[in-house]
Amino acid sequence: MPPILPGATIGVLGSGQLGRMFAIAARRLGYRVHTYSPDQDSPTGQVADHEVAAPYDDLAAVAAFAREVAAVTFEFENVPSRTVEALGNSTVVRPSGHVLHVTQHRVREKQFLVSAGIPVAPFAVVLDTNDLIDGVSRLGLPAILKTASFGYDGKGQVRIARPADAAAAWAAIGSQPAVLEQVVDFLCEVSVVVARGADGAMVDYGAIENSHRRHILDVSVWPARVAADTAAKAVALARTACEALDVVGVLCVEMFVTRDGDVIVNELAPRPHNSGHLTIDAHVTCQFEQQLRAVCGLPLGTTAARAPAAAMANLLGDEWSRGEPDWAAALALPGVKLHLYGKVEARPGRKMGHLTVTADDPDGAEALVQEARRRLARL
Repeated sequence: MPPILPGATIGVLGSGQLGRMFAIAARRLGYRVHTYSPDQDSPTGQVADHEVAAPYDDLAAVAAFAREVAAVTFEFENVPSRTVEALGNSTVVRPSGHVLHVTQHRVREKQFLVSAGIPVAPFAVVLDTNDLIDGVSRLGLPAILKTASFGYDGKGQVRIARPADAAAAWAAIGSQPAVLEQVVDFLCEVSVVVARGADGAMVDYGAIENSHRRHILDVSVWPARVAADTAAKAVALARTACEALDVVGVLCVEMFVTRDGDVIVNELAPRPHNSGHLTIDAHVTCQFEQQLRAVCGLPLGTTAARAPAAAMANLLGDEWSRGEPDWAAALALPGVKLHLYGKVEARPGRKMGHLTVTADDPDGAEALVQEARRRLARL
């Protein structure tokens, strides 16, 4: 099909911060943006041309939304399959329903990765307590029990340290289908963001190093401080996954780096990713513009860097515990960029925004972004 050119309207299913940053990138290139979610005055809706507030299972509203746009993309993957089918009857959907079907369910995702020859941590499919007991016996402990669906930022996950903890863990996740994963003794966590166009062309940003706090991404540093051959392995695995899944759009592959330099894939996200937010300020073409270009059938942009290194620090609602953060103190540091998401209520653990910096090396970038975040606290 011919490319969808500037001036057209692109639909976004979901209305959080990822949709917001996508809409900003799309409007900069001259596109209009419509967003669809159950929420009003959402982060995406605040910057979109039109905001539709309706349930995802309202198929008539979904179909009407699809008829008003030239293509639809997603800012999160937990979309009902019937909704995706309704969209596909009226417009172009990228990434495809198949991609969402695989990545929104951990069992299907693990089975896909194994079939593609991509290394994952040893795991067991858990449908009942017998499966859980068998899995604990086979994999050993400690292990992590994860719900098959609707898990993110550590939600729907329970660590099992002793056999006696298994029953409580099963109850804690609601006794629903799950995956039991062997705990990986890893050196660090990395992610690779890959963009793939309708013509199969791919670009990536290399390996990004991630650290978490309370199961939520805390700081990302680019480039990852790992051996060159380890970073190359991570990129190769991410590109393999993107091509095997036939993604048209953006795919983030989250991985563990083991102490001997091997790379094991943890999860896939078929959309821009929190760890890729630093590309907005650190690269010529950010992950959100790549998503737009891929969805519209345009050539992908260069991922050339604007600086030798960069870092991002998430801003959670906890930063507001002493009142409004001291934005001026953080922004007084050279090179610090502030991105807020337009969320009215600052709750503990809720992603409210992020800071990014560029620097001459990864250590300097991490130190600078940490200092900027420390300055936000009104002591």
